[in-house]
Amino acid sequence: MDHETFMRAAIALSQKNVDDGTGGPFGAVVVRDGEIIGEGTNQVTSANDPTAHAEVVAIRQACERLETFNLEGCVVYTSCEPCPMCLSAIYWARLDRIFYGNTKVDAAKIDFDDDFLYREIPKPISERNIPTEQLLRDESIAAFDAWAKSEIKVPY
Repeated sequence: MDHETFMRAAIALSQKNVDDGTGGPFGAVVVRDGEIIGEGTNQVTSANDPTAHAEVVAIRQACERLETFNLEGCVVYTSCEPCPMCLSAIYWARLDRIFYGNTKVDAAKIDFDDDFLYREIPKPISERNIPTEQLLRDESIAAFDAWAKSEIKVPY
């Protein structure tokens, strides 16, 4: 597998996104067995979707194409070190490996600074910037109990 070729594909997507004005300078491809099965660019502003980062878009496309939520056996190439959301999506999708171009420090230099999130996540809930309060746990736990007992669930 030619890693540089796939990384260049992700970089080309990031540059095209800048040229087209359709989102931030980020591109990603998901590859399985030497074939691109998903590609994405940052579409946050064009899709009005704060979750439409390049990696997430590429993962969604790969999952749709393969008709699965499990991307074991796949690799992601992304033009920038994944943000916390994208890194989580990569882990949830069970990708085997990550290759990236720019660093989070490079991203911060052009006002894409995820450092706040990296500092926010480990804080106790009561100390986070967005007030968070548990509500109706006794009622919401019923769905968890039903899931635990379900014989038709698909574990993931």
